[in-house]
Amino acid sequence: MITVLRLGHRPARDKRVTTHVALTARAFGADAILVSTKDLALERSVRDVVRRFGGDFRIQTGVPWRRIVREWTGSKVHLTMYGEPVEKVAPQVRSDNLLIVVGAEKVPREMFDLVDWNVAIGHQPHSEVAALAVFLDRLSGGTAVHREFSGPLRIRPSPRGKVVLESEP
Repeated sequence: MITVLRLGHRPARDKRVTTHVALTARAFGADAILVSTKDLALERSVRDVVRRFGGDFRIQTGVPWRRIVREWTGSKVHLTMYGEPVEKVAPQVRSDNLLIVVGAEKVPREMFDLVDWNVAIGHQPHSEVAALAVFLDRLSGGTAVHREFSGPLRIRPSPRGKVVLESEP
């Protein structure tokens, strides 16, 4: 079980990015996303993708992030450009009952002490979406992108154009 915790979501500013964090989490093997700020529109948007494209991915917004991190019984990873290199840490991380923390705004200093690992995908500023994708890909050994979902819509790979297959309800 892999859960992503999105910390510091600002609905007016981060709507698209947080949606992309959620969709990346789903596509690359996470089971759920928790978002610190309540955002019903975000929940509806992500649930709609899950309904159309399949999977058991869950979303919950407005969660008490400090309590979740403190009470988490499994491994906890914080993705930050200040952490240890992903190549060093990923082989040590177990994916059962894993919490992955990604920030939006400045992450409180205490987060660095609350987690088991602070992991960097490079040591330069970049997107939390990219960091999550790379980390989950490394964690899965590159297999996450080949997951099959059982939704009514499926994408058929095509060298040109878009091919979407729709199954009968």
